[in-house]
Amino acid sequence: MSTQHGKSDPKPSSGSGSCLSDLLSSETPHWNQGSDAGSTSWIQRKDKWKSAGPRGRLERLLKESGNRVCADCGSPDPKWVSLSLGVFICIKCSGVHRSLGVHISKVLSVKLDEWTDEQVDSLVNLGGNIVANNKYEAFLPDNLKKPGPDSSIEERSDFIRRKYEMLQFLEGNEQIICPHQPHQRTSSSTPQSSSGHQVTQEKKQYEKQPTRHRSGHKFRNSWGRKDSDNHKSTKKSNSLAGMVEFVGLVKVNVVKGTNLAVRDVLSSDPYVILALGQQSVKTRVIKNNLNPVWNERLMLSIPENIPPLKVLVYDKDTFTTDDFMGDAEIDIQPLVAAAKAYEKSEIQESMQLGKWVASKDNTLVKDGVITLIDGKVKQEISLRLQNVERGVLEIELECVPLTQ
Repeated sequence: MSTQHGKSDPKPSSGSGSCLSDLLSSETPHWNQGSDAGSTSWIQRKDKWKSAGPRGRLERLLKESGNRVCADCGSPDPKWVSLSLGVFICIKCSGVHRSLGVHISKVLSVKLDEWTDEQVDSLVNLGGNIVANNKYEAFLPDNLKKPGPDSSIEERSDFIRRKYEMLQFLEGNEQIICPHQPHQRTSSSTPQSSSGHQVTQEKKQYEKQPTRHRSGHKFRNSWGRKDSDNHKSTKKSNSLAGMVEFVGLVKVNVVKGTNLAVRDVLSSDPYVILALGQQSVKTRVIKNNLNPVWNERLMLSIPENIPPLKVLVYDKDTFTTDDFMGDAEIDIQPLVAAAKAYEKSEIQESMQLGKWVASKDNTLVKDGVITLIDGKVKQEISLRLQNVERGVLEIELECVPLTQ
């Protein structure tokens, strides 16, 4: 493998930490020079930067030259971000990033997600596309061509996994602290990262459930891959996971639970797992509450062959396996069909587009009505949890076409 550096953009002379000050300087008129004046002007620029708010700061970061194209395929005007890797990416590459798992790449939308100052600060500190590519593409081999805007999903998947998961092109001349640690075995005495430890714990407790409580082989595979000496088998499995075309995204607001099952002495510490195909996301844990209110928004990519959205509830235990508190499945095909129909129409006013009818054959407490409100296709669903003595979960869905 060649060790040429010429394929990466030039590194900023002052490192990733210079990104913020360079951005501020480029957007602010020159102030009077001098030691005091210079100090004052930098403070003024910093105040101006902060006053723009998270959304404004994010838009300014997008205008940086290296961030105007996708970090992985070069598509112009990327609208997605890997918050953990610090790169701006296009919608097609974002689907592959999601298949890597949030322990490697946590994907957010520039427009669709609500951003905080802390998240933007984290993105600034990572340096953007130029800094990230100098790090993760430092040793691209001569015979390897990066994907382009028109590349297939297979080409994107292969390159992105080699770049961020296998770290095949990673800069190796200095000690680098990576946001994840794939392929790294740790002894029982070595502390693991919190995210990796949680995924391992959840995967173990899920597989220990009785067969009737499991959601199928595909979901079990979504928990990130095990370290294995059989590299070929693992690589093949992961490649297949990434080779998925997406038709849209589903924003899921886990609203609340009602009368959930008791799994501790008098109460439970519930959290919710959502799984769609090879992807899975998790809410926060709410302590000691049988009627928890999450109001937590999560997002998943919708595969072309639309599977049901699987919902699982667990009680978090510190020293023992997490306890199962029920599951359910949501058929999101009516929601996706309604969103596609609306996208092709000229409807402007709010209206009902359809509904998923409650029956004895599904887990709905009441009909899941699909509505168009302010140009957004949404569905409110109340689910009766299965394979458990009691519990209802309220969820709001919104289907977002890829054109957004």
